[in-house]
Amino acid sequence: MFRKHFNKIEEARAFAQAIVDTVREPFLVLDQDLRVIAGSRSFYLTFKVSRDDTEGRLLYELGNGQWDIPKLHLLLEKIIPERGVMEGYEIEHEFNNIGPRTMCLNARKLFYETDSRTYILLGIEDITERLTLEREKDDLLRQKDVLLEEVKHRIANSLQIIASIILLKAQTVQSEESRVHLQDAHKRVMSVAAVQQHLHTFGEGMGPVEMGPYLSTLCETLSTSMIGDSRPVSIKVVGEGGSATTRQAESLGLIATELVMNAVKHAFPIDKIDGRINIAYDVDGTNWKLSVSDNGVGKPDGVFAQPKTGLGTGIVKALAQQLGAKVETLAGPEGTTVSVTHATFIAKMPHVA
Repeated sequence: MFRKHFNKIEEARAFAQAIVDTVREPFLVLDQDLRVIAGSRSFYLTFKVSRDDTEGRLLYELGNGQWDIPKLHLLLEKIIPERGVMEGYEIEHEFNNIGPRTMCLNARKLFYETDSRTYILLGIEDITERLTLEREKDDLLRQKDVLLEEVKHRIANSLQIIASIILLKAQTVQSEESRVHLQDAHKRVMSVAAVQQHLHTFGEGMGPVEMGPYLSTLCETLSTSMIGDSRPVSIKVVGEGGSATTRQAESLGLIATELVMNAVKHAFPIDKIDGRINIAYDVDGTNWKLSVSDNGVGKPDGVFAQPKTGLGTGIVKALAQQLGAKVETLAGPEGTTVSVTHATFIAKMPHVA
C-alpha cells in the first residue's frame, strides 16, 4: 500500500516521522540493536534533548548514558524478545537535566515478512506529576480522616458532658414535671450519642451503611439504656435489610430511636408479659421503608398528621421531611406500626407476631 502512495523512500520516511510526531507521549522507534531510528517531538521536549543528539545513537548512550537504566535493559533485552509486547512497565530514574522522573513504558516488537530485521516501538509516559498529585491527594485524605476522627471524638465528649449536666439538673429540680422533661432530654442526648457512635462503626464515616447490623447494635444500646432487666420488653430488627448513605443512616437511626422511645413510653403503660418492639428496614431500588411495630395498647391512627404533637413525634416528622419520606401509623388490637416510607416503596406492613 505504501508503494502505491510513495514513490521515494524519503517521502515514506517523512510520512512515518509525521505519524511519530503526532503522538502526544514521548515515543521512540528502535532497531534490533536498540539504536534510535526516530523520536517524537514530545520526546525531545520532555527530556530536553535534540534530534541530532538522539537519532542514530544507541539508546543506552543517550544523554551521556542517562538512559542506561537496569530496568530498561530488562524490558528491552528480555521481556520484549520473549513476549513481543509490554504495557504499563513503570521505571523511576533521575536525569541530570530534568531531575527525578517516573515513567510508564509501553513497548511492542515490530517485524515485516519481507524484512529480516525487527524493530521496537517504545512509548514513554511521564507520570511524575500525576503520581505527585495522587500522593498529595492521599495525604489530604489522611489528614481529613484524622480531623474527622478528632471532630467525632469531641462531639462524643460534648454529648456526654451535656447529658451529665442534664441528669444532674434533673436530680436537683423540685418540680416533678420539670424532672420528667429533663430526663427525656437526657435520653434524647444519649440517643444522639449512640447513633453517632454506631454510625461511625458501621459506615466508617463515609461509605454506605449496612442498616441491618447498624440498627441491631443500636437496638442493643436502646434496650440496655431504656429497658434493662426491669421490664419484659424486647427490641429486635426484622426484615430484609439493605444499605443507606451515611446521612440517611444518621436520620434513620434517630427516627428509629424516637419511635422506640415512644413505644416504650406509651405502648406498655402496664407491664405486659412478652412486650415486643420490631424494627424493619427494607429497600427496593432507590426507595426504602423503615417501620417500628409494637404489640402494645395501640396509638391513634394519623397521630403524625396532627398539627400539634409531642416532641418525639415532631422530631420524627421533621427528619422524615428532610429524607423526602412520609410517616404513617396503623393501630389496632395487636399494637401499633409506624412506617416511614420513601417515594413509592411498596411492601407488606410488618407486624409483631
